[in-house]
Amino acid sequence: MTATRTGRRAQTRTGRGRSAGPARWWAPLRNPSVVPGRRTVEFAGLLVLTLALTFIGLMMVLSASAVTGLDDAGSPWYYLQRQGMWAAIGLVAMMIVMRLDYRDLAKMSPVLLMATLALLLLVLIPSVGVSANGARRWLTIGPFTLQPSEFAKLSLTLFVADLLAHRSHLVHDNRQVLAPILALSLGMAALVLLQPSQGTATILVAISMILLFLGGVSVWSLGTVTIGLAGAFVVLAVLTPYRRARLNVWGDPFIDPEGAGYQTVQSLVGVASGGIDGVGLGEGRAKWGFLPFAHTDFIFSVVAEELGFIGGVALVMFFVLLVGFGLRVAYKAPDRLGIMLAAGITTAIAMQAFINIGATINMLPISGVTLPFVSMGGSSLVVNLAAMGVVLNVSRHTEG
Repeated sequence: MTATRTGRRAQTRTGRGRSAGPARWWAPLRNPSVVPGRRTVEFAGLLVLTLALTFIGLMMVLSASAVTGLDDAGSPWYYLQRQGMWAAIGLVAMMIVMRLDYRDLAKMSPVLLMATLALLLLVLIPSVGVSANGARRWLTIGPFTLQPSEFAKLSLTLFVADLLAHRSHLVHDNRQVLAPILALSLGMAALVLLQPSQGTATILVAISMILLFLGGVSVWSLGTVTIGLAGAFVVLAVLTPYRRARLNVWGDPFIDPEGAGYQTVQSLVGVASGGIDGVGLGEGRAKWGFLPFAHTDFIFSVVAEELGFIGGVALVMFFVLLVGFGLRVAYKAPDRLGIMLAAGITTAIAMQAFINIGATINMLPISGVTLPFVSMGGSSLVVNLAAMGVVLNVSRHTEG
């Protein structure tokens, strides 16, 4: 068993995916490798948790957006119908990705990355990008509205993981590994900051740092870079007026309950109103115009109000279990690429959930980051479901 496992690792590092030239990017599309139908405990656990979180998200989007949908489109079902459409697309994407060999998916990462960079640039063009609430983060393509920064998370993960897998023998050479990956992630983060979205930009950089750590890059080098990046992000937050206002009320949002602290105060009121078992599904009051963006950034507040402490903890435990199964897949992955893809995607989802819930209960400043699988947001849902398809894909290659 050990010899076979070691051989497979070596084969992946030295054999598959080593062919040079643009042709390797398109080869998976011409001759896709279908993954054998293995069903592990991790596979079953991840699939059930992903479907459960998606269903919970649809249920809570309906509850949190009914009033807003009635005001915006004359129907309480409006946002649920939109989210349901994206959920269907995302589930199809997950099923497709789950069936294709993750090594073939990694070969396509350069094309996916370039396409994402092009979309991030298009968003910044005033006549092309769609603006809302002071931000320009969306593109309209026919009947669909896309948020390219969400796709950037997955394309960056695939590309960096593939690069680290191919340059495993060069991880201690910062010019060959650390420098290009850091330059790429900072470049993408800069484009996202211009939208502006510091929360998503932070996640993009964090994804690269996590993968660099998993890839074996020097802890000393990563520590030095992390300190510098943390300082730069703090300076950026302080120098931007609306971000500085968020930081000022972070410690005590009640010092400005009608201004910068309004959203946090209303979120805390909603969480506190839920008590132990909640006021009942659909019976929450925060969504009646008191809590802005109740169905997007602050949907956890609606969960805590309507389902109470029990419902909020249960939702958190779903994410904990998802992370646990994802890390088990990474531990049992047959090669370096599988390890980094499973661990990188899992930790990215965990980090985004932590940032969102932390902002909802005022543990962290407001960042505008959605709650994976649960918040209203088509691009986020599709990307997260496709990303889980990659982890499920890796789990079908594990042994034992």
